[in-house]
Amino acid sequence: MKEIILVKVGELALKGLNKHTFEDILVRNLHRTLKPLGDCRIQTAQSTIYIFPQDDSFDMDLAAERVGKVFGIARFSRACETKKELAAICETAAEYLAPQLESCGSFKVEAKRADKTFPLNSPAICSELGGFLLDRFPHLHVDVHEPELTVIAEIRDFGAYVHGEALPGAGGIPVGTGGKAGVLISGGIDSPVATWMVAKRGVDVYPIHFASPPYTSERAEQKVIELLKKVSLYSGGMTLHIVPFAEIQEQIVKNCPEELFTVIMRRYMMKLAEKVAQQCGCLALATGESLGQVASQTLQAIGCTDAAVTTMPVLRPLIGMDKEEIVRIARRIDTFETSIEPYEDCCTVFTPKHPRTHPILKYVLEAEQKLDEAGLTERALAGIRWVKI
Repeated sequence: MKEIILVKVGELALKGLNKHTFEDILVRNLHRTLKPLGDCRIQTAQSTIYIFPQDDSFDMDLAAERVGKVFGIARFSRACETKKELAAICETAAEYLAPQLESCGSFKVEAKRADKTFPLNSPAICSELGGFLLDRFPHLHVDVHEPELTVIAEIRDFGAYVHGEALPGAGGIPVGTGGKAGVLISGGIDSPVATWMVAKRGVDVYPIHFASPPYTSERAEQKVIELLKKVSLYSGGMTLHIVPFAEIQEQIVKNCPEELFTVIMRRYMMKLAEKVAQQCGCLALATGESLGQVASQTLQAIGCTDAAVTTMPVLRPLIGMDKEEIVRIARRIDTFETSIEPYEDCCTVFTPKHPRTHPILKYVLEAEQKLDEAGLTERALAGIRWVKI
């Protein structure tokens, strides 16, 4: 039997004249993620992408797992290719789906006849294939409303394919179609989810992490790297920018009112992140902030933070989400357990006891005047390190 993967593209099918650009980038992303598994041929037709393994060493189990994490895919199926003949379709379905047919009690058949030259229409294919399977597996009965298994036969230009129900894809649009964005990443729960959500909308992400040794440990930095490795399974490879932040925090603690530590720290992060993002050709910044979740995420605090950015918009994909919703996504993308490891990052080591939740920009700017902004920024940018993910 010749097994392939059929990919359905979802919202890409609704694109206009640039639809093929989106599909070409999706195919490129599929090639990139599947290349380590062996040789495969990828072909596109009728809003469907066909992945044909070219040798027996191609790992279909791992390929299906990876395909399910590529943005731009609505659903996909492992399918068996056969001749466009009714007898071949019936025999292939019985053989390929035998383990599932033997273990279930009810089924139904769906047919999709994209090739209109095939002599039988879709209802006739369902009737013939369903009858064949009932004869081959007499313990089965047909249930068109709530079947335990749906057997699908697709008659397409390149051949006929049989498979069970499709698996859900990662959704979104292909990474590389939405420009670039610098994403502020910490070791917490929220920012890895925000990174994932920005990438889901086709954006190439450039993660920016602020490290404060000796106040933060090497293990805290490694935690961020491990989080990004999990996100990169969806977004593709990326380069982590690690910005030294200890001197800035020390100067803030020494010269500024304690109640404004957090908002001034966030403003410096945004100023530095903007400069890093500019160097990378990014069009926006993104953060993991959720409105009202902590003191630095009130409307007033966010307003003071945004005032530090002068050249690009700030995306906040989690802004209206509560913690349960964010945790649910973190568990789905397998970042939650890593995020809750007890290694502090620079956002927590200098947290004031009573941060001002409704800061006024005028007074924040007055407090910042006591700092050598140009010197602090220059030294921080000069000390950036890069890690390939």
